[in-house]
Amino acid sequence: SSLINQGMVILDGAKMSKSKGNLVLFQEELDAHGADALRVSLAFAGPVEDDKDWADVSTTGAAKFLARALRVAHDVDSPVGVVFAGGDAGLRRVTHRLLADAPGLVEQTKFNVLVARLMELVNAIRKTIDSGAGASDPAVREAAETLAVMLDLIAPHSAEEMWEALGHEPSVGLVQWRSADPALLIEDTVTTAVQVNGKVRTTLEVPAKIGDAELEKALTQPQQDPE
Repeated sequence: SSLINQGMVILDGAKMSKSKGNLVLFQEELDAHGADALRVSLAFAGPVEDDKDWADVSTTGAAKFLARALRVAHDVDSPVGVVFAGGDAGLRRVTHRLLADAPGLVEQTKFNVLVARLMELVNAIRKTIDSGAGASDPAVREAAETLAVMLDLIAPHSAEEMWEALGHEPSVGLVQWRSADPALLIEDTVTTAVQVNGKVRTTLEVPAKIGDAELEKALTQPQQDPE
């Protein structure tokens, strides 16, 4: 293990401290938005070892993120224990990339990056529910459960509320993080550039496992110049 010194929270150019009497704003934010939002906002503001300017700490933004995460949990429309394997492949890849990366982020105390990735996951779930496979898709439950389990690290009250909304018994804090499926970490497609006389004219999205003959055929098809 190694020692990590936490940065200070700076307000109007001075560190927050009881002796300076500049904790009123901090307490107001705590009263208005709750401990979870305050923890998320401080984690998201920057690396744990850096000083943080209170001007960069958005408890309002954190509270909105937690509300969106809770709505996602309430929107899930598949039963507890549903088999995830048949779920939306795109959302499952987002979930499993996070499952693969999150342990390292925690070990390196990159909680700001972890919060950003959790926000990305909420966006991906929301998109799948609203304009994709829908709330009943198993991948939506898988992603929402992953979100709740990881969020418990920073926002335990919100995570517990999500876990209950997902139909589980307490406590989410006792649930072990799942391992990523290596098969879901492989992209189905890759983007390749098409050059004419040394100048990139356009790009093509092709299957990741495309063979040389198929790639050559795809590249020789008439291409339009990018706008």
